[in-house]
Amino acid sequence: MPSPRPPYRVAIIGTGRIAHAHAEALAELSERARLVAVADLDPSRAAEFADRFSVPHVFNDPQALLESEDLDLVHICTPPQTHVPLASMVMRAGVTALVEKPTALSLREMDQLAAVQEQTGSRVLTVFQHRYGAAAVRLRRLADSGALGRPLVATCETLWYRPDAYFEVPWRGRWDVEGGGPTMGHGIHQFDLMLSVLGPWSQIAALAERQARPTDTEDVSIAAVRFDSGALATVVNSLLSPRETSRLRFDFEYATVELEHLYGYREEHWRFTPAPGHEGLSDLWTDGDEPDITSGHRLQIEAVFDAWETGQEPGVCLQDARRTLEFAAATYASAFRGVRVVAGELTDDDPFAVSMDGGAVPWEPVKEALV
Repeated sequence: MPSPRPPYRVAIIGTGRIAHAHAEALAELSERARLVAVADLDPSRAAEFADRFSVPHVFNDPQALLESEDLDLVHICTPPQTHVPLASMVMRAGVTALVEKPTALSLREMDQLAAVQEQTGSRVLTVFQHRYGAAAVRLRRLADSGALGRPLVATCETLWYRPDAYFEVPWRGRWDVEGGGPTMGHGIHQFDLMLSVLGPWSQIAALAERQARPTDTEDVSIAAVRFDSGALATVVNSLLSPRETSRLRFDFEYATVELEHLYGYREEHWRFTPAPGHEGLSDLWTDGDEPDITSGHRLQIEAVFDAWETGQEPGVCLQDARRTLEFAAATYASAFRGVRVVAGELTDDDPFAVSMDGGAVPWEPVKEALV
């Protein structure tokens, strides 16, 4: 009987709030992975993080971390504008990068990552953890098998609330740092899950506005979407909604599948309704003994390890993440140009491939310049 492989050696760059979710997930996977190093420009924050999670090595320079440690995976948990240079640095060190969303601030940056990936043979993966909950995996399996019939209608809503004070953090609400508003930083998890179920989209017609918040970006966007399958969907991303909820609904020929949660779902947050004459599909929905774990970072990290150990490509790969980012770019392009945008249209030097604002935001900036 072969001996078990030693735990994967993992590091985290950036020790802010989201890094805690990564470290907690790794702690739950302690038999398979060891968090051996962290890096952060703020030495005191890095030291506090390392003490809390019993991390043996602390750096204030990510390059020094990569030169000093033998690693299998590096989690990048820094502000969005740093994702591309850090992921490139990690890949050039021969290590897989797992990057918090959004992977990059533009389609052009995604293509730069693809070039580094091609040059190095290393991989960059994106954190879209909601793809990995048991019910989402089951839904994709049933949809792909044809058991639910054709997808016809879908609704995807991220209705969250962020007060004015949220934007007092200097880097929030800035196109050059976050890449956009709720379309890029909040709703992207929900519509990524929608895209993973419904597949390629073909065109988008959208609106985006700054309705109420002191931000340079939008605080709400709404899109109508047509998919290659013929399905139609609406997508709403809002930071203006006092009763917060994240909601997805898929109407197939033979069943409706609904999800309502906030920041993570369990089995209880899903509802399956078969069409008349197709009641037997309920047995397929409840068939299985998957662990009822909240959709979160642990499930995606675990899936990466599983893929490595079975010789498969782990998700979410750069190509998949690019499709999701293209959806965001097309939402902005449609909203600010006032036209429908077709998939694949935003190429090369198109302003909306270069940056999410496309140089066409119809309102004046209000954020002070970063020093």
